[in-house]
Amino acid sequence: MVIRSVTARVLLLATLWSAVALVVIAVVISALYAKSAERAFTDLLRAQLYNVINSITIGDDNSLQGNPQLGDLRFSQPETGWYWIVEPLGTFAATPLSSSSLGVSNIAVPSILNVPFNNRYERFYPTYDAFGNHVLVAETEVVLDSDGRAARFRVSGNLSVVDSDIQGFTRNLYIALVVFGVLSLIVNGLAILFGLRPLADARRALERVRQGEVERLEGEFPREVRSLTVEMNALIDSNRRIVERARMQVGNLAHSLKTPIAVLLNEARLLDKPQAEVVRSQSEAMQAQVQSYLNRARIAAQRESLLARTEAEPVLERLIRVMRRLNPEKTFHLDIVTAGLLLAMEQQDVEETVGNLLENAARHSETEVRVTVAPAAAPDGNDGVRRNWVEIVVEDDGPGLNPDEIKEALKRGRRLDESKPGTGLGLSIVGEVTREYQGRFELTRGATGGLKAILTLPGTAKDAA
Repeated sequence: MVIRSVTARVLLLATLWSAVALVVIAVVISALYAKSAERAFTDLLRAQLYNVINSITIGDDNSLQGNPQLGDLRFSQPETGWYWIVEPLGTFAATPLSSSSLGVSNIAVPSILNVPFNNRYERFYPTYDAFGNHVLVAETEVVLDSDGRAARFRVSGNLSVVDSDIQGFTRNLYIALVVFGVLSLIVNGLAILFGLRPLADARRALERVRQGEVERLEGEFPREVRSLTVEMNALIDSNRRIVERARMQVGNLAHSLKTPIAVLLNEARLLDKPQAEVVRSQSEAMQAQVQSYLNRARIAAQRESLLARTEAEPVLERLIRVMRRLNPEKTFHLDIVTAGLLLAMEQQDVEETVGNLLENAARHSETEVRVTVAPAAAPDGNDGVRRNWVEIVVEDDGPGLNPDEIKEALKRGRRLDESKPGTGLGLSIVGEVTREYQGRFELTRGATGGLKAILTLPGTAKDAA
């Protein structure tokens, strides 16, 4: 799975790194503390061992004498695992001494081969006492007098103290690191989101341009993003200049073709009627087709710039007024569901598409034509490209068309009713202009049985005006 979001990537990497780092830190600190606790425990036993050594002497009766006071009650409480033991060595036949906590029990002494003495003539080894306590024993051998009489000194401590200390520290460490990790992830996430916010601002600004709400990227951006916004604004300005040049060239071409076509139409009046009708009809068809292709070129040049905005209501009201004057015997209704709808189209393209539909509806209707304007969902394949769409429905009460006739009517130059005037280009032009704006044009049968034309056209936000 590829993560497309930069924010998600940074957050994921930061989370993974923090989690791995905290786990490693927890393991390392726990291991270091365990070694430190074990070393401290060993040092404590060594200190207690030498306290016992300093407390033991040989009496006049050649017995071991002394009562070590180690300052720890565990040496006087039975079965605690904390013991001290003094045993004579060699020919020194004295009675061994031990702490009251050991009672009559003893601790086995391992072989020197298995546990040798270190360079300080000490050795430490873990073992179990008679009560099942896991203990660590510190041992050394000391010569007690000038006669060479020696004794083995041992002090043991219960390893459960070290284990519980390490476990408690590890538990507190993990809790602290988890809390710290969660807080760090939250802080890191907020810092990352705050740091990447200019990119989100730039994206929203670019989206506003895409939606036709503004003409340039606006806002204060940090140095790292400012160069991108400057280049984008330069690209938008360049696109605007291209649009203006395209408009100028379209106007020049339309003007240059206007006079030759007008001459042909005038000359047609001087010809005999059959030839005049042929020249006139062909000139009108040529004029319509040239205008259609000029419109397509102009729309393609300015479509992506989103500089065009037309308020739907006044344009449609003007078209309805014209149609009422041209067709006084028929009724035209205009229903604006949401006031203030804006189309991201040139006004002349709106007039051409809706005007063609109105002319076709007026030509084939019986008594009335109804126009409905409302916000719409995005056409298929346009989700996410634009937020605002406008649906214009033109419906008449005429005979309507069946599905096969609808397919024929959308073909360029096809006329289903030869008895009525027209070039047969109106509906195909509507479809072409709509497609150039990435909208949708659909013909179907209306509720009254007449033809129902549905236009889904690109819109823009109200504050873009």
